[in-house]
Formats: sequence, C-alpha cells, structure tokens
Amino acid sequence: MNHATSRRAVLGSLLAGAALTAAPARPGSPRPPAPARDGVSGGDPASAVRPRADRLLLGTYTSVEGGGPGIGTAAYDATTGAVSAGPALTGVADPSYLAAHPSGRTVYAVDEQPRGAVTALALSRDGRPRVLGSRDTGGAGPTHLSVHPTGRWLFTANYTSGSVAVHPIGADGSLGERTDLVAHATPPPGPGQDGPHTHQILTAPDGGHVLAVDLGNDTVYTYRLDEERGRLAEVSRAALRPGAGPRHLTFHPGGRFAYLACELDDTAVVCGFDPATGVLSPGAPQSTGTGGGTNHPAQFLVTADGRFAYLANRGRNTLTRYAVEGEGAALRPLDAVPAGGDFPRQIAFSPDGRLLFAANQRSGTVTVFRVDTRDGALTRSGDAFPFPSAACVLPYRANGPSLP
Repeated sequence: MNHATSRRAVLGSLLAGAALTAAPARPGSPRPPAPARDGVSGGDPASAVRPRADRLLLGTYTSVEGGGPGIGTAAYDATTGAVSAGPALTGVADPSYLAAHPSGRTVYAVDEQPRGAVTALALSRDGRPRVLGSRDTGGAGPTHLSVHPTGRWLFTANYTSGSVAVHPIGADGSLGERTDLVAHATPPPGPGQDGPHTHQILTAPDGGHVLAVDLGNDTVYTYRLDEERGRLAEVSRAALRPGAGPRHLTFHPGGRFAYLACELDDTAVVCGFDPATGVLSPGAPQSTGTGGGTNHPAQFLVTADGRFAYLANRGRNTLTRYAVEGEGAALRPLDAVPAGGDFPRQIAFSPDGRLLFAANQRSGTVTVFRVDTRDGALTRSGDAFPFPSAACVLPYRANGPSLP
C-alpha cells in the first residue's frame, strides 16, 4: 500500500469491484436499506431497530463505489451476538470513524473529505441518531476522533494534511468553533511518504496528555491540554524506526504501557509511558502473529482487566490474541483466528466486554465473536452482518436515564 498516494485514490483502489458490496443475504438475513426518505433510509419494518438496549452504530465510506448509505444503525443480542439491521442516517459524508461522548448522549463522526469536518449526533432510546451540526476540522481527510474524558473537548486527526484539531463540546453535545489546529511540520516524512499523515488522536489514562499518532513521519506526539482554553502544547515526541508507519495506539488499563500497531512494516510495538511527563518510549518491534505474507495491522484492543490484547490484521484477515504479561510490559502471541471478513479495519468490544465486533471494510461485513473471560479465546458467533464498506462499529447501551 503506497501511502504517498492520495488517501482518496487508495480508498478507490481498495474498495473497487464486487468485493465492496455487502455479502449476499442468507435466508433470514436482514435486507439492505431502502432508498433514503427524509434523511433516514427506510427498510422493511421487520428490519427496523427493535426497542432494546444493546445497539450498534456503523461507519462507512459513502463516496466510493459500493459504499454505504450513511451512518448505519443496528441492534444486537448481548448473549448470542445476533445483529438486526435498522435504518441508516444519511447526509453525513464518509463517516468512516465514530466516537461516543462519556455521557452516552452524543456521538461524533468524521467527515473524511478533502475539506474535513466533524459532525455531532444526539442519541435516543429508539436508536436513531439526530444531527446536531458540523464543524470544519481545518484539515483534509480526518480519519479518527476522540472525546476528552471530561466530555468538554473533541480531538480530530486530519490524515491527509497531517494535523490535529480541537473543538469545544457544549452542554447539549454540539460542537463550538475550533480552538486549536496543530500541524506536524517536523520531522521529515518517512520513506515513500509525501508528508505527515496523522492517523489517530487519543487521551492518555492520566487525562492530562493527548497523543497523536502520525503514520507519515513515523512519530507519536504527546501534547498537554489546556482544559480551559482547549489548546495543545507539545511536550514530547516518540520516534519509530523509519518506514514503520505507526497507525493506532491503545493503552493498557494500568496507564504505564501502550501498544502500537505499525501499518507499513507489519509490526507491533510495546511502549512505556510516563504519566508525569507524557514521554512515550517505544520498545523493539515484534511479530503481529500473522505468519508472513502481506499484512497491514490496524488496531489493538485490550480487555478491561488488562490480561489479553487483540490486534486486527488487514491482508492476512486475522485477529491476533496476545497474553499481556509483566503488568502490561510485554505481549506474548497466543494464536490468530480468521476475522470472518476481508480487511478488518476496526474492532470494538461490547460494553460488557463479552463480545468483540470486527468491521471488515472490503467485504462490507461486521463479524461478531464471543470473548472467553477466562483465557481470552475468541469464538465466532453466527453469520457476518452485511453493511457496505464497513469501516467502523460502535457498540453502545441505550438504556441510560440520560437518553431522551
């Protein structure tokens, strides 16, 4: 994969062809969404989201051939993992990544367009999000966003332009005018890269440091957040080996270690983290457990008890299971199970941690796995759920008193 090429061209090549459309429905499977009506695509009433607490929002690419209709909604059975389709919210362009507010009342979506934007959506018990409004990110091709634990600030990573943006979040979950935009002008881009490409931004468990992972210049930046003004001040940089292509960082619950998926050199890196200074210290790169061949690791997940980690592997289309050792200081590969789809771009746990969902971008499916709480083993649960160009899956529980 040539990341010096424009992201839009890469997406087009990845998603072209018949593999992009959702897999043909099996008997009894949900039907594809019907054409849009008043901003919400309809569907067979039998496919509507049931009034239940366990739900999914689905991110996609709307502007590519065979792409999705918008932000998908679905319900799932927390015991069996069976997924039931709901209507799709149209009108948000290329909502390829979604993140929830700590209150559970709102969700935010990137608009991965040349003129990047972020959109705020209010949730309700009926499972249908409502658009609150959008704001420009000041950059191009945003691919990731996250909410600060206080719920007051939204951070966005602009992939194409290599920058990070900050927006204030109002009491109703809506977004205010951008308070900061930081471009990654240095160091120089890595081998084969045309510039910085920020792929992720997240808050460290200490709450005071914000980290941005830049694939283009093989660097992870640490910022300190001014929680009153919404400004970022750089405090540290962690350099990966040239050509590593760091993509996604996930912290161990203890807060002293993190795991980095490096997309371009197909490695996993255990990093130490000092909460006092914000310094991230990458260790030696290690195997992704795929057994060779072309592979682009996408994302780590770590169980809430910190005992197991999972890595989504695109290309080999597997999920690697690791035992976490040394209180987070080491990862030991245990096995790799088939992802059940093509190009698992993103993975997520259910709120109770007993299910793992994988969004398979090329096959346009979401697969569900049961997680064994004793040994971390993954067991496939039923058939894959069809959703075109599935780029992100966000499980949430819609039974809280705060939801309208």
